[in-house]
Amino acid sequence: MAATVTAPLPPEDGGGPGGPDDPGGTVQPPPAEGEDAPRRVKASIGPDDHVFRLLARAGGFTVLAVMSLVGVFLTYQAWQALQVAGWSFFTTSEWNPDSGVFGIAAVLTGTVLIALVAVVIAVPLAVGTALYISEYAPRGLRRTLVSLVDLMAAVPSVVYGIWGLFLLQPELLVVGPQGDGLPRWLATYAGWIPIFRVDGFDPRDPIAAGTALTSSTFIAGIVVAMMVTPIACSVMREVFSQAPAGEREGAYALGATKWGMIRTVVLPFGTGGIIGGTMLGLGRALGETIGVYLIISPVFEIQTHILENGANSVSALIALRYGEASPFAISALMAAGLALFLMTLAVNFVASSIIARSRSGAASDA
Repeated sequence: MAATVTAPLPPEDGGGPGGPDDPGGTVQPPPAEGEDAPRRVKASIGPDDHVFRLLARAGGFTVLAVMSLVGVFLTYQAWQALQVAGWSFFTTSEWNPDSGVFGIAAVLTGTVLIALVAVVIAVPLAVGTALYISEYAPRGLRRTLVSLVDLMAAVPSVVYGIWGLFLLQPELLVVGPQGDGLPRWLATYAGWIPIFRVDGFDPRDPIAAGTALTSSTFIAGIVVAMMVTPIACSVMREVFSQAPAGEREGAYALGATKWGMIRTVVLPFGTGGIIGGTMLGLGRALGETIGVYLIISPVFEIQTHILENGANSVSALIALRYGEASPFAISALMAAGLALFLMTLAVNFVASSIIARSRSGAASDA
């Protein structure tokens, strides 16, 4: 039986191989009668789009390059001190670089404690303010409140430090007919908790010197909390305002109250924003310098009693010792700065990851 060879049909109207309707070079069946032929959609990118894309990429790479250069510079400057100290740099509480005994255990503990006190105070304030602005504030007042919160974030740190030193601390420590100051009250009724205990101080003694409660981690944490609150509030407010309108209306349709709708729709949707805003505020609190420097009385020992006089932080250590440091001591300070840089970078990276993985982050990306 002879084989039958079928020759390919010649292209007609551009529909065969190589035609405009067949860019891949394969034979496509003609469209059925009344059916539109498929067309390839191609976006038209103008010169403005190319310029914008180029600028956006340049901005992103510039930020990455600057961060990398900062890390490389700190590592280079700190390498001499890190080689001398080794791993004891993270476990030693003393700071005598010229004698070869130095470490950041004390200042690192103080940095973390001040930041934690700030976050514990700032998060409830930020959540409450963000909910009021996004859910309860009248429309005409909302823009004013947003501007005020953003203005708080723009206030210089030194202003907060002066406010804490000359106004907040004396008011917190005053003992009057209406009761004890807040630090003394905490030491009296919560002193059984280790972090609120004050060694060598009897808070129930009315003539006990109040200087034992000054320049403490607690007061420094309150000052830093005022700096952290606007940042966390801005992130949370943006997330709360993106809660789906359909879910809000559905909650109301099922008979939910205003608070019921917030509790079942807004807060679950904004969980990632709350955590992310908290972590971003924590990153700011870890690196705060001048506000803490003006409040604390520096001590180089691990101080876990937040109400007791004396505290320290990595940034305050650098500000305190840089002016009189020898070349090797400067290398040690750079090592402390490198540790703070990596810790802050890690906190901010975790915050960005949490926001991106949340419902609110996915909605904003879409």
